[in-house]
Amino acid sequence: MKLRLTLVIVMIAMSLSAQRREPLDISIDWESYDPPSTLVVPENPKDHAKFPFVDVHSHHWRMATMDLDKLIREMDSLNMMVNVNLSGRGGRQLKDITDNIKKHGYEDRLVVFTNINIRSILEPDWTENTVKQIEYDVANGARGLKIYKSQGMTNTDSLGNRVKINDPRIDPVWAKCGELGIPVLIHSADPKPFWAPHDSLNERWLELKLRPGRKRSADNPAPWETIIAEQHDIFRKHPNTTFINAHMGWFPNDLAHLGTLLDEIPNMYVEIGAVIAELGRQPRMANWFFEKYQDRVLFGKDSYKPKEYATYFRVLETADEHFPYYKRYHAYWRMYGLDLPDHILEKLYYKNALKIIPGLDPALWNE
Repeated sequence: MKLRLTLVIVMIAMSLSAQRREPLDISIDWESYDPPSTLVVPENPKDHAKFPFVDVHSHHWRMATMDLDKLIREMDSLNMMVNVNLSGRGGRQLKDITDNIKKHGYEDRLVVFTNINIRSILEPDWTENTVKQIEYDVANGARGLKIYKSQGMTNTDSLGNRVKINDPRIDPVWAKCGELGIPVLIHSADPKPFWAPHDSLNERWLELKLRPGRKRSADNPAPWETIIAEQHDIFRKHPNTTFINAHMGWFPNDLAHLGTLLDEIPNMYVEIGAVIAELGRQPRMANWFFEKYQDRVLFGKDSYKPKEYATYFRVLETADEHFPYYKRYHAYWRMYGLDLPDHILEKLYYKNALKIIPGLDPALWNE
């Protein structure tokens, strides 16, 4: 008994001595804690898409003067057949872009959407002039209309009032797009957690800490539900116009509800730009969604950064497990591949875009 007690005392003393010699440093902030996984599983990184694809959500602000040959080389490396530049601006600026595309002979590879200005909506001839601008832009090569999140969220008129995207003065614009056969890609609001309290229960806590300007409240500029409902209102009011709801309408984390909306609103499509991390963390639910709504989903990326496309390809095409997103502040969780079947990948990558974006050449895919 005395021997056992002595051994215990000696072991405790050695432990304390070791701790004094080499003190354990456990001071680390949560933002820095991001250990590499020790999980050993098959990895199948992808640097290009399995099928030539259309990116319906891209931005190139200087396309009127940029090196289009370089852009095409980058697209080829990704197997991107068509890039849709949503930043066409409109009017003379849009014509400069489409003229540059024609000069380089890339009309089949580069598509431009126009934009409108809603800040001046109080002007007496705003509706008439904006409809005329849409007609002018389409005549000069625009193949769609992009509505930015600022329009309907932070844009105010000359009296300081928020311009709601379902303002009836804009109705003729949506109707004109339907008449001309061009889609409207619309981004409304932001992820719902931006409106929630910035506390330990908010899974966007790190993003809001690093990007505090993204934090919203019910009166800044309006409740999330209000802004989202306003865009759904115009979808319902204009059944003859095709709408592409950017970022899966900010319901990528509630795919069952998004499916209900798609059932209710047949002229609404969705695209996956900037929400691939949401899909990758729910592979079974996401597979259910893609199977059921395979005819209504388009490929989009949002910011044009060639190195980031690999994560999209890996989520969509492989069965890989537990791999990270490229922006930890945006998605601290790990993702899983959906391993989508070829017939769904083809629809997502290009077939659905061929249906709704005018002027795309099916011969590029030997359709």
